[in-house]
Parts: sequence; structure tokens; C-alpha cells
Amino acid sequence: MELRHLRYFRVLAQTLNFTRAAELLHIAQPPLSRQIQQLEEELGVVLVERGRPLRLTEAGRFFHEHSAQLLEQLGRICDDTRRVAEGQRRWLGIGFAPSTLYGALPELIRQLRAAGDVELGLSELITLQQVEALKSGRIDIGFGRIRIDDPAVVQEVIREDPLVAALPHGHRLLGRPVSLAELAAEPFVLYPGKPRPSYADHVLGLFSAQGLKIHVVQMANEMQTAIGLVAAGVGVTLVPASVQRLHRDDIGYSALLDSQATSPIVLSYRVGDDSALLHRCRGLVRRLEGL
Repeated sequence: MELRHLRYFRVLAQTLNFTRAAELLHIAQPPLSRQIQQLEEELGVVLVERGRPLRLTEAGRFFHEHSAQLLEQLGRICDDTRRVAEGQRRWLGIGFAPSTLYGALPELIRQLRAAGDVELGLSELITLQQVEALKSGRIDIGFGRIRIDDPAVVQEVIREDPLVAALPHGHRLLGRPVSLAELAAEPFVLYPGKPRPSYADHVLGLFSAQGLKIHVVQMANEMQTAIGLVAAGVGVTLVPASVQRLHRDDIGYSALLDSQATSPIVLSYRVGDDSALLHRCRGLVRRLEGL
């Protein structure tokens, strides 16, 4: 499938007339008809009912709506690419673990967007994925949860976030600080499942350091999924304290007695990246974190 297939189909869907669509596209009608047929053959569906009047099938309406969004997004990307090339804007790729959105990251994004001279690319990635994205150039800075030793990447811990236990509403451990030993006796929801190493290994290490082993009843890929499973009574889990900003009636949080049970927010960037934009971003982070 090529971009011209999408563009041709969009014009046909808008005009519902092969002759008029061909005129707007500045091509003859037979080539247009062949292109639409090729698109249908590749998708394996009929997009257009060729009668009088011409109509889109249900599949055609669905494809038109979503392919039009893709073309609009591509148009914006092309426009922004030209602005970056002309120096009107600079591009900054940011990777982030979902739980870091409960800290200073949202305000950082707001301030960078408000400046108007930076085009942001936001990618939801766990720390391990951020390291690979940094090395490949897909992102320029990452906000993660674990330390990874890689000679191509610099990591800075900008905050140690205390961990708290997320418990279902009415749980007997709510309302007071709890120990890791007490949590080890509970069914546990661990996240993320993969790739590893990840925050899951950090949590396992906290229990292991005290000679404890947890009973994992369910693995989840994302923190929000894990919290939802806690609300459903599947088990308990550990989350950064900043996540308590997420107010839900079906779960509660208990502080931990172990003050060493923390989760760092780790800032990662490429070795040798001395760009002014990266320095600006790091400076904003430090200010927002009060460093």
C-alpha cells in the first residue's frame, strides 16, 4: 500500500464520483479506478459500491475516517519537518515511563510547549526501551524508573520517590504504615511483565534484600492495569507515592515502614549530547524538582 492509494481514496470518498475525483487528482479515470481496485485487493475488502449513485461500504466509511486522520497527521509532520529544517522550531524527543507523569514531567512539557520554539515528540517507554531509543536517535531524553549501565547513555537520579502499597478498598492493612513482610504474605500484582530488566525487578529486589519472596498471582504490562487489578481484589502492589494523586474510590494507599523502599526517577540522555536544547530541558527539570 502506498500513500497515493490513500490520497486517491480520500478524494473519491469525498466526491463519490470517479470522474470528478480524477479531475481533482489530475489523472485519467481508468488509472484512478485501477488504483482503488488495487487498494481493495490489498485490504481484501470492498470499499466502494460501484452503482448509481456510488456509495462507500461500511468498511469503506471506516477506512476513509481513519486513513483521513493518518493523512492529516502526515501533513502536520511534513509541515513541522520543514519548520525544523528552516530553524523555526527545534525537535525534542522525550521518552517517559507512565508513572513519571505524576511528577514534574507534565509541567516540563507545558513549559516547553508554551515557549513555541520546540516541537515535542512524546513516547511512552519503560527505561530499557528508552536506552535503546536514545542510542538509535528516536528520543533525546528519557524519564524512567531504573538504573541501567550503558556506556552510551548518561543517567541522573533527579528524585527518590517513596513507594507505597496500593490496596483494595476495605483491606485490613489500610490506615497504617505496613512492612514489606506483611505485603509478602499477600497475593501480589507485579508490573511490568516485559521487557526486563524493569521496575518489576526493582520491586523484587526490595523484598529479596530482606530475605522475602512474594507470591505473584498476576503480571501486568502497565501500572494502570496493575492498579485496576488491585481494585478488583486480585492482589496488592507497590507504586511510587506520587501516584496517590490518582484518586480512586476503590483503592487506598498505605505508607511503608521501610524508608529504603523507594523508586528513583532517572533522567537519561546520550553521552556527548551538548545541545543547548538538552541543557535547557535539564535546567527546567532541576528547577521544577527544586534541585
